[in-house]
Amino acid sequence: MNPGGEYARHSRYITTRVTADGRDGFPAEPGRYRLVASRACPWAGRAVIVRRLLGLEGVLSMGMAGPTHDERSWTFDLDPGGRDPVLGIERLQEAFLARDPGYDRGITVPAIVDVPTGKVVTNDFRQITIDLSLEWKAYHRDGAPELYPPGLRPEIDAVNEVVYKDVNNGVYRAGFAGSQEAYTEAYERLFARLDLLSERLEGSRYLVGDTITEADVRLFTTLVRFDAVYHGHFKCNRRKLSEMAVLWAYARDLFQTPGFGDTVDFDQIKQHYYLVHRDINPNRIVPAGPDLSGWLEPHGRAALGGRPFGDGTPPGPVAAGEEVPAVPGRSWAR
Repeated sequence: MNPGGEYARHSRYITTRVTADGRDGFPAEPGRYRLVASRACPWAGRAVIVRRLLGLEGVLSMGMAGPTHDERSWTFDLDPGGRDPVLGIERLQEAFLARDPGYDRGITVPAIVDVPTGKVVTNDFRQITIDLSLEWKAYHRDGAPELYPPGLRPEIDAVNEVVYKDVNNGVYRAGFAGSQEAYTEAYERLFARLDLLSERLEGSRYLVGDTITEADVRLFTTLVRFDAVYHGHFKCNRRKLSEMAVLWAYARDLFQTPGFGDTVDFDQIKQHYYLVHRDINPNRIVPAGPDLSGWLEPHGRAALGGRPFGDGTPPGPVAAGEEVPAVPGRSWAR
């Protein structure tokens, strides 16, 4: 939070890339890297979804940090002994300092770590998911969807840019505003954009084209947290998502699609925001609600046409050890 001013997200990420040709010194190879994520974090949630949709579980392992962290780093408190079983570290910070002992930027997820050296390769969340689609293509499962198709990339990029500014980061600009003026400006931009997205999606099942793309993944991770966190905690309270008919149906459609809802842990999401943000929630009380059963209600979006996976197929069952709690009335094992 910037007292008296507008919230500004730092954007100084490690931009080294894992690529098919290894031009940055890190070729895509099965078993070499570990994706470190947290189910609490919307930016990491994107990478978790894309990895699952593309079927990369067998070639890119995943370490899961706990939902809370301190000023130093995300920690592996969900693992036995509080250490990541592959990297052997207690804090993600250790991988960043192994790469650069003088590292002074944010310790963020998602991050890709080179397992042999224990050094972080990148934490550039916007590029990571694109590279999983393009640079890891040789290792995609049979039937993997085309999340970033060549002919739609300019439109996907344009949609992603405004969604990032006004929605993905917009909820943070409202929640961490340091003045009434900064909050009001962020609030108005957020809901103006949500209104425009509602109009766009009223006659189209997905944001770009007739299949799920990178654009849908990026919007979903904000929408799925909206009622549980952003509506109250970040004061984004003109309406709940469940009161915005088109966006609520769109979000339910994605949630009920394999690869989306089966990566979401609402308990960890709430623990992160309400426990970590002590300046916003000093008493650290985690709310009991909202009721999650609505996520399983019929959405009616199939009537708009579209094919979720295009010419591909849904991902298979969730990998062992990567399961999340099911919402009431639904088992992800089905």
